[in-house]
Amino acid sequence: MRILLLTDHYPPEASAPAIRCSTHARRWVARGHQVDVVTNFPNYPDGKVFGGYRQSLYKRETMDSIDVLRVPTLVFPNRGLFLRILDFLSYMVTATVASFFVKRPDIVVATSPHIFTAVAGWFVSRVYRRRFVLEIRDLWPDSIVAVGAMKEGLLVELVRRLEHFLYRQSDLIVVVTYSTRDVLIALGIHPDKIVVVTNGADLAKLAPGCAPPSLRQKLGAENKVVVSYIGTVGMAHGLQLILDAADKCLTRVPEVQFVIVGSGANREELEQQAERRGLRNVLFAGRMSHAEVIDYWHLSDVTLILLKNTPLFKTVIPSKVFEALATGTPIITNVRGELERLLEPIGAAEVIEPDSVEALVNAIEKLARDPARRHELAEKAASGANRYDRMALADSMLEALQRCCAREPGDSDKPDRGTSPTMR
Repeated sequence: MRILLLTDHYPPEASAPAIRCSTHARRWVARGHQVDVVTNFPNYPDGKVFGGYRQSLYKRETMDSIDVLRVPTLVFPNRGLFLRILDFLSYMVTATVASFFVKRPDIVVATSPHIFTAVAGWFVSRVYRRRFVLEIRDLWPDSIVAVGAMKEGLLVELVRRLEHFLYRQSDLIVVVTYSTRDVLIALGIHPDKIVVVTNGADLAKLAPGCAPPSLRQKLGAENKVVVSYIGTVGMAHGLQLILDAADKCLTRVPEVQFVIVGSGANREELEQQAERRGLRNVLFAGRMSHAEVIDYWHLSDVTLILLKNTPLFKTVIPSKVFEALATGTPIITNVRGELERLLEPIGAAEVIEPDSVEALVNAIEKLARDPARRHELAEKAASGANRYDRMALADSMLEALQRCCAREPGDSDKPDRGTSPTMR
């Protein structure tokens, strides 16, 4: 089977979408299939093309036996909705054109979060007369409204209509949480057309371990309890909470060192604020490769998984949780709903009230001064990770693609296409 995968996040970017897509693609190739990836020149999240790359009309490269075709886009930092939408639209156009310069696929897969990738995938699939698979990691435009980047209005309504059109036109929808599946069913999408393939971790690369002693020395974290945040420093994450907690911890839990690993729309603002407030217990490590990030997981005595307190985020599972589990890192989280249901049976996390600085400080103080409890959480985390092996999950998605591809054109596989979606 030849799979065409459209995604605007791919290595060397180290974002969660890039890691998911590349891991799945490698696994599918290892299983004997061909994968063509159409992506952009790496620039996320800082909006600067990575060293070693220069935008051009196109660039072909082979990564892990995967044919990767990179296309030019308008590149802007991950801030400012209008500029970001121009970026998204430019990818939609160039990816659509480039998809006709690869070998004809057997199936077309387009992955969100932004919906314009899906538009390109739908159009390409119709020209090729091939099955169209839509992978949804975040619900658009709801996730943008939830973080305050867009307000309800005509534009959001138009994007929602486009979203529902794509849901109906897809031959298969892959979602990463059961809550998202429930949302789609409530919109009138037939359950038989939806499969859940959660995020996970590559257990061949991620396991409990110790960071190099030189890393603690480099960060000045010797004899400190390291509390990390690893991931995108974006609008959705509410990381102001970390700075407020760090302020209280300066005197209340002085043995704690906060380390924020990653970049994004809010990093510069938070870094400046930390300097103004004299938060010497907060260190911003910046963006780095996924291989380097592993050392920071091993460095972490505790990690924070935080999101803003909004109803939509009760349906999501931040992908960083799976790497935390795989590396045996104790978790403090304020994310309720789907994530809480995932973590509860594993027993690897302290779940706190959203938006509560006091609750966060209490949880940090408790774990910082109770090594036995941290050890208990770490063991449970590593054990629980076995349920979310990325290779097994890639196999599950591959099987769904094969079933979709094998269906005859006359099969009744789109019972919802004629329905009128209920607008949210």
